[in-house]
Amino acid sequence: MWFEKMIAAANDALYGYILIIALIAGGLYFTVRTKGAQFRLLGAQIGAVTEKPKDGNGVSSFQALMVSTASRVGTGNIIGVSTALCLGGFGAMFWMWVIALIGGATALVESTLAQIFKRRGEQGSYGGPAYYIEKGLGCKWLAIVFSVVLIITYGVGFNMLASYNLQSTFSVYKFYHADYTGWIIGGILALLVGFCLLGGGKRIVRTTEVLVPFMGVAFILVSLIVVILNITSLPAVIAEIFRSAFDFKAIFGGFGGSCVMYGIKRGLYSNEAGVGSAPNAAASAEVAHPVKQGLVQTLSVFIDTILICSATGFMCMSSGVEATAEMSGAPYVQAALSATLGGFGPVFITVAMVLFAFTTLLGNLYYVDQCVFYICGRVPAKWVQHIYHIAAALIVLLGAGLSADFLWNLSDLTMGIMTLINVPVIIILGRYAYGALKDYVAQRKAGQQPVFHAETVGLAGKTDYWQSEE
Repeated sequence: MWFEKMIAAANDALYGYILIIALIAGGLYFTVRTKGAQFRLLGAQIGAVTEKPKDGNGVSSFQALMVSTASRVGTGNIIGVSTALCLGGFGAMFWMWVIALIGGATALVESTLAQIFKRRGEQGSYGGPAYYIEKGLGCKWLAIVFSVVLIITYGVGFNMLASYNLQSTFSVYKFYHADYTGWIIGGILALLVGFCLLGGGKRIVRTTEVLVPFMGVAFILVSLIVVILNITSLPAVIAEIFRSAFDFKAIFGGFGGSCVMYGIKRGLYSNEAGVGSAPNAAASAEVAHPVKQGLVQTLSVFIDTILICSATGFMCMSSGVEATAEMSGAPYVQAALSATLGGFGPVFITVAMVLFAFTTLLGNLYYVDQCVFYICGRVPAKWVQHIYHIAAALIVLLGAGLSADFLWNLSDLTMGIMTLINVPVIIILGRYAYGALKDYVAQRKAGQQPVFHAETVGLAGKTDYWQSEE
């Protein structure tokens, strides 16, 4: 189809060099400007997760972490990693780590900005890139463009992809029929998602708060068991990761299919640092200082890639199963687990994918909600929300039966456009985040519990929160 070819061509151009330069250069710039805060403030990241709202109401830091992690920790951690390894080689794992390590600083800046420029609402605070673009840059049209692209990316592309990836894990079972089983599974998933959506944002937060920690811990434990059972192959796996990652002749000989490109593509899809999605969840948290939520979102990037993506990668690479293009996706992960754990492997991956995909869908649609609210200028009437929530559920159903290649390309393209808008914006507005970070560190060194006032960064009277009279 001509449309699919056009999407693929645009995607190749975007990820050929443009987005890679933007992500790596941006991540390194933020790392320097924050003095490596993603590393030196690791203890503070863990401590910030435990902060609760002063009045006991509103969204806690932990809940905001779970919503953003629900979107980050999803099918990309299983299918995305498998695709990167099968199509880009083991070196893709290294470049996923690079994107996460430097992306931690990007996540810190964008989520701190979301907190600084957040708005007051009937049910607590809300905000995100659309709000700091409008309030910080005074550029409402760009904020609307970003919101529309986010809705397409998360409400359409990523959610259809999550639905497809989930139903594809059932293809190893005898009852699976290519003509209709995927549609049935997609229909069940759509009904469950619709039920949660019609319960509103509170139900989304409560659902992800329970499921995300459970699925993450269980997946890491099983992955560790597989790696331990294949421990003798670990040195060779690590050697191959670094050999492949720095095989520059192979990389530049075919950059479009190289480990660098796939590592960065799937790393960005998985941890979303710089995309501008997680700040929508970060803005909803009730905290005493904006940097606290920035640190929490930095931790989310590390949880996603350094822990869970690495768990998938080492589980697959140490199994001895060859990573080929034909095995790309769920089949490679299921084959790797079957080789070590027998019949338990495919069943576990199916269960994990159900939980990963479900929480991904809910986290994504939380972001979509925020952008719909922004474009409307207020929270729409209940009947309007119900209509687009039903539409969102139908999109989940549709995704179960479409082409995987088309869904990956569509998602990568729109995600790339979001990133190309968000990264320059946070570079321009970064001075507010650096000022807030300096203030936070100074208060901690003085033995104080950090609190923030907008006048500290020259925003007295210009934000809904953080004013001295509060």
